[in-house]
Formats: sequence, structure tokens, C-alpha cells
Amino acid sequence: MNKFLKQLNPTQSIVGLVICMVLLALMPFIAKELGGTTWVRIIDMALLYVMLALGLNIVVGFSGLLDLGYVAFYAVGAYMVALLSSSHLSDNFAFFAQHFPNGLHIPLWVIVPLGAGLAALAGIMLGTPILKLRGDYLALVTLGFGEIIRIFMNNWGKTGFNLTNGPRGINKIDPVTVFGYPLDRTLTIGGIDFTKEFLYYYLFLALAIITIFVCYRLQHSRLGRAWMALREDDIAAKAMGINVRNIKLLAFSLGATFGGVAGGMFAAFQGFISPESFSFMESIVILAMVVLGGMGHIPGVVLGAIILYALPEVLRFTVEPMQKAAFGKLIVDTAILRQFILGLSMVLIMLYRPKGLWPTPEREDKKDLDIDVNAPTDKTVNNATAV
Repeated sequence: MNKFLKQLNPTQSIVGLVICMVLLALMPFIAKELGGTTWVRIIDMALLYVMLALGLNIVVGFSGLLDLGYVAFYAVGAYMVALLSSSHLSDNFAFFAQHFPNGLHIPLWVIVPLGAGLAALAGIMLGTPILKLRGDYLALVTLGFGEIIRIFMNNWGKTGFNLTNGPRGINKIDPVTVFGYPLDRTLTIGGIDFTKEFLYYYLFLALAIITIFVCYRLQHSRLGRAWMALREDDIAAKAMGINVRNIKLLAFSLGATFGGVAGGMFAAFQGFISPESFSFMESIVILAMVVLGGMGHIPGVVLGAIILYALPEVLRFTVEPMQKAAFGKLIVDTAILRQFILGLSMVLIMLYRPKGLWPTPEREDKKDLDIDVNAPTDKTVNNATAV
């Protein structure tokens, strides 16, 4: 794939870009024709996971820091939006009920940056005490951090201090509003109905493109090169004058920022959140997207996120009809067979593509054009002298 892209001339690149833009614009219509609105919703969620995977790629792919608690930042952003854009606080706290009887309902474009900032602060809080840890020890601490956040969300739902409503979750969360129009309503333009799933698709697509652009800029900046030096050898990076402490904290905070934004969008899109949505398995799935696609390679991470989220959902709707068509009845439970096919495909991919589906292209040594290939070498000169 990398060799093919390098062979394209500027005209072909522009044509390919225009075709991709048209396909992306028509994608929800194509998905609706193939599988109904449900498939459009699957694409919406896949774009959210693209943002999550790109955020984790900063920590794992660029910096080489194994983070198994990334879902905690996802939860922080989601709960920030849920608390500030619903009536939950007014329903459970006398102060808010007195001053905001109908709920806070702060505009989402104000809350999402706050959620991203809070997630970044959580990333710094996580990164500060574990700066000297590496490898398995770092993974265990981050895993514990993710579980602590989930347990807090479960337990802060008691009657005396009902902050998160516990396992029951928070509902009636305000949708995203663009120019005063809420995206949970159907918009009709030129006789074409754009439902909630369509409108959120274009919003999530714009956010995913912005995330990809920011990640590319970070990767090719001085900060990105410092992260890669840290990934290869942190001792050598420190010897070269890189402030390893600040670089690690920036990796955790920036990665957490993308997780917070994705969490806020998830809460607004679903209209309901609960601690079940932020389990440890979510962190594993997001990490698998990064590893499966190709750690440190942005197109590979995007591909891995789309495949790893969309494949199980597509199998959910296709496994049962395929069994009935082939055998006339349901032989194996759909959920079991779906997980088996997904697990088997991941094992095969990692066996035959250990660096991922679309790994970072290997750099080839360039020939020095100033060297005359026909010029005599030292060995040739010595032989001539001996003769």
C-alpha cells in the first residue's frame, strides 16, 4: 500500500482525494441502502473509535508507553458532558435545584473543551506518579487507574451523594446543537431527510479528520520526534538532552484529551451513559485497534479501528442468516460464533502480519549521488600498488 501511494503523481493524488471525499459524503446513504439506519449508526460509532484509537496511538504508538486504562479518560469526558447538559445535578442536589431548577443544560461546545481539559488533567495525574515505571509495571498501574475510575462511577450513586447515579446511569443528556439546531432531529434539505444518524455522521467525520490532521502535525513535529526517541530508548533520549519527564506527561495528557472529546460526543450521541460502557474490555479493544492496524502509523490505526469495531457489528447481523441459509437452522449461537470468528481473524492477522495490517513503512537507505560509482575504491588502489 505504501509503495502504491508513493508511485502516484500529483494529479492522481488529487483525483484520488476527490473520489475519497465523495465516497465519504455518500457513505451514510450507501450504508442505509445496504443495511438500514442501524448500519449508519455503526459507522458513527466506528468514527468515535477512530478518535479513541488515534489518542491511544500517541501514548502507545508514538511514545511506547503501554496504557491499559485509556477508557478512564473516555469516561471522564462522557460524565462531564452528562452532568453539565442534563437535569441530574438539579434532581439530586439542593443547591443546583435552587439556582437551576430545570438543570444546567450548558451548551455542549462549552462542555466538550472542559471535558477535554479535565481528561488531560487526569492524564497528568496518572502520568506524574508513574514516570519511572515501564513495561509490565506501567501497564498494571494504568489498568488499576482505569478500574478505579469505573468503580467510582459505580459507587457515586448513593442517596446522600448521588453524583453519577451509579449503575443506573444518567439519561436525558442534551444532543449536540449546531447553529441552534439539535442534531437529534431530522433535517430535510432538498427533499432529502437527514436523520440523527446522518447528522452525527458528518459531525464525527469532521472531528475524526481534525484528529488525524493534529496527529500528523504532532508526529512530524519536534515533540513527535522526541516521543519516537523515547519509544526507542528512553535512556539514550535523556542522554541527548530530551526532557523525558515532560515528554511522557505530554503524551499522557494529549492522548487523554482525544479520549475526553470522544467521550463527550458519545454521551451526546447516546443520550445515556452508565459505567458499563467504560469497562476494562473497552481499553483492550482500543489497544487492539492500535496494534492490529499498525502501532505508530496513523492510516493503519484508522484502518484497525474501523475494522475492529465494524466487523463484530456486521457479523452480528450476518451470522444468523448465513447459518439458516446453509443449514436451514441455527446451529451455533450467534454471539458465540461472532466472537469466535473475530478472535480467529485477529490471531491469523497477528501471525501473518505481526506489524499490523498497515505498518509504518520501512525507510530505505538512499544512495549518495555525490559518490562516483565508477571511481576506484581503496581496495582497488592497494591491489594496483602491490602489482
